[in-house]
Amino acid sequence: MRTLRNAVQRDQVHHAYLFVGSRGTGKTSMAKILAACLNCERGASGSTIEPCGQCESCTAIARASSLDVIEMDAASNNSVDDIRELRESVAFAPVSGRRKVYILDEAHMLSTAAWNAFLKTLEEPPPGTVFVLATTEAGKVPATVVDRCHRFDFQRPTVEQIAQVLRRTAESESIEIPPEAIAALARSATGSFRDALGTLEQLLAYSGGATIALEDVLAVLGIADAALLERTVDAVAAGDARAALLALAECADGGRDASSFAIDLERRARELLIVQTLGEIPSELALTPEADARLAAQAERVRHADVVRLLELIGSALESVRAGADARTSLELALVRAASPEVDASTRALLARIERLEGGAPASAQPVSGRPPAPAVAQAPDDAPPPAQPAPDMTPVAPIAAEPEDVAAPEVEPPPAERPHDAAVPVVELPEDLQSLIDLWPAVVELVGTGHALCGAVIADTRPVAIAGEDLTVGFPTSAAFLKKKAEDPSNRQIVTDALRQLAGGRWRIGYELREELDAAGGDGAPRTTYTEEEWIERFKSELDAEEIPVEPESGEPAPAVNSERQEA
Repeated sequence: MRTLRNAVQRDQVHHAYLFVGSRGTGKTSMAKILAACLNCERGASGSTIEPCGQCESCTAIARASSLDVIEMDAASNNSVDDIRELRESVAFAPVSGRRKVYILDEAHMLSTAAWNAFLKTLEEPPPGTVFVLATTEAGKVPATVVDRCHRFDFQRPTVEQIAQVLRRTAESESIEIPPEAIAALARSATGSFRDALGTLEQLLAYSGGATIALEDVLAVLGIADAALLERTVDAVAAGDARAALLALAECADGGRDASSFAIDLERRARELLIVQTLGEIPSELALTPEADARLAAQAERVRHADVVRLLELIGSALESVRAGADARTSLELALVRAASPEVDASTRALLARIERLEGGAPASAQPVSGRPPAPAVAQAPDDAPPPAQPAPDMTPVAPIAAEPEDVAAPEVEPPPAERPHDAAVPVVELPEDLQSLIDLWPAVVELVGTGHALCGAVIADTRPVAIAGEDLTVGFPTSAAFLKKKAEDPSNRQIVTDALRQLAGGRWRIGYELREELDAAGGDGAPRTTYTEEEWIERFKSELDAEEIPVEPESGEPAPAVNSERQEA
């Protein structure tokens, strides 16, 4: 607020200010402080940056009884008549102070007609009048008003700044409150000084004295038990959906709402994400030494991918709740999907399943697509009888013992599906041969036809004919030039490309060609039937319940010859 301080010191205060910020950031309080600075009786030059707080003007402003500081709620006084009354009162000189200060809270709620009526007065008010407009939504304030004001944006305070205000308030009011309780109270305020001070006042009534304990803060705020949240996250990380649901049931039996439990669980997962990313517990998350140690320990034992997935699923559950879904059902579904990726059909769930399989392999061996490593298989015949002691009348055991050595021999390469890789997160590999794409193509056609029937019918008799990296050539029969032109439409090409990416991964570029080898039916992947343009038109009309509209001839031109069947249609 350097600008305001200098303006007051030099007595160059502007006639209109716009204070913008979220709720509880001190906009109205700053407006009252500005009014006290302008009207303090002890100001040497008519105004001061340090109002005494003891003179008649300062005490009247603090009690909201000053006749020179008019606070108006624009949310309930937003009509033209209200603004007309304000304009009439502006004409009067200050009663006891040097300046009249009008504070319009929630200024964005004024109607368009009220703004128009207020505009001229705001631009040229009488001498000694200052307007302060406070709003949480600056985008709703007309531009003609914004450019007539000096704008100040109030940022949301940090947890430490709120804690400082709470400590200063507790000290002045002789309230005993431990640091961990102040930290919990500051974190729950979510960037609002007003919420923090209001909760502190509520805690005084709850505790019944001037001493507030951490347990009182947790009880008043309704914060879920940290141990219960920790147990829920551990159950999700261990893949124990039953334990996760039992934790939710325990919370519900205690009278807690499922939505609030979901919010607390989301906050716990966020804390784990921050600690895992930063490698330490930041000051804004610090609570008590014991709680910080438990948070750090859980951040070490829970997988980073599990935390990210849990955050995403809880966010989706809360979004469903806001859309009207049942809170407990949505949270139960999110916990089950997070703990059991096998019930989730999404690609991210598949990656989570693969990561869990790889994470279960011994640390001394490279994970091999979720299967036990080869050295573990070679240890099995350690207790087998030596080859030199075959049992009588039985086949020697030596060939059996030699079999694992053949598996582990370096000259025999494992199949491609069993080769170890160094990537921590599995990557979807693109099909490298044409035949794999030909085998996949019917699924692509089916997926396209599910959402876009016409586009699916266009590519029904196609198949891949060439591949070069991510460039795929799809062939049409030579008699399907009309369909090829339709498929080359940018929107249809994008639909097919998206379907192929969804099933095969990668970033494909699809091109179309007419191929003679596709003219004859038969063989795997060959077209089922070929149609002429006339046959395709009839097929579209029958399958899509369409009607052909003949082209109207221009005046003076003979009508085109159309067969009788089309004229009847």
